[in-house]
Amino acid sequence: MNKIAILIPCYNEEKTIASVVQDFRSQLPDADIYVFDNNSKDNTAKEAERAGAIIKKEKRQGKGNVVRSMFRQVDADVYVIVDGDGTYPADRVHELIKPIINDDADMVTGSRLHTESDSRFKLVNRIGNKLFLFILNSIFKVGITDLLSGYRALSRGVVKSIPVLSSGFEIETELTVKCLERGYRITEIPVNLSPRHEKSESKIKIFRDGILIFNTIFALFRDYKPMRAFGSIGLFLIICGFIPGIVVIKEFVSTGYIERIPSAILAVGLVLSGLLVAFVGLILHTIARRFQGIEHQLQNLTDTIYKKPESRTPGE
Repeated sequence: MNKIAILIPCYNEEKTIASVVQDFRSQLPDADIYVFDNNSKDNTAKEAERAGAIIKKEKRQGKGNVVRSMFRQVDADVYVIVDGDGTYPADRVHELIKPIINDDADMVTGSRLHTESDSRFKLVNRIGNKLFLFILNSIFKVGITDLLSGYRALSRGVVKSIPVLSSGFEIETELTVKCLERGYRITEIPVNLSPRHEKSESKIKIFRDGILIFNTIFALFRDYKPMRAFGSIGLFLIICGFIPGIVVIKEFVSTGYIERIPSAILAVGLVLSGLLVAFVGLILHTIARRFQGIEHQLQNLTDTIYKKPESRTPGE
């Protein structure tokens, strides 16, 4: 038997949280359902408790802070994270956890943008999701279809080994990228996103959270692929340096003199800056590779610690 925990981060969801708890209870009657209240100003906690959920409090505002507390406080074999707004289908949870239970995946994402999904998005949200997907898939050379889904199942090994640092809605981006970089197996299943309850308001601030998500992608790209990140910047600076530099070189070849002194200084400065940035990327790449080796050893140790008892060989 696998111990399953349903984790629901909540902020002002009194209109929908009871039905969400009841829906997941009907699908997984033996699971522990936790509602983490993030300073709600309404009766979210009371409604969740009335529906039979275990109530936890997280005073630090932000979904990332809530998820970090969830991972630290809850002990289970399979973790399911779902939003409390009632937009994700509870009846898909069986398909979500099946690959985790069968040890076919380490994280399973309910993809709202899958080709088989019929999700209702606002136009600006769909455009934002597609943009972030394009950036992620281009940088990390993967085929993820939904980066920002709030409906996921994770194995115990992932939950206990991945350090979560984000504080807001960029938490989904961080989870995805860190699972990719650590070689964890990611699977996606199509889910249909339902419209929000008419009295339930979205907590996402499009511009602010969009900037945070983009910054998170860039920061993780910088940390995990420094050679490509700094090498691209360095190459761009070198190319920019050649633009005024070619003019100066042509002038010197034809006249034997350099009269465009400012252009010459700019060209040399840009080329040297580009070389310096690329060299920094090379150094950071070397350091990152060292740490990746250490992380790999720690991951093997974590997998051993959190291996299911029945899958261990005699003597382990």
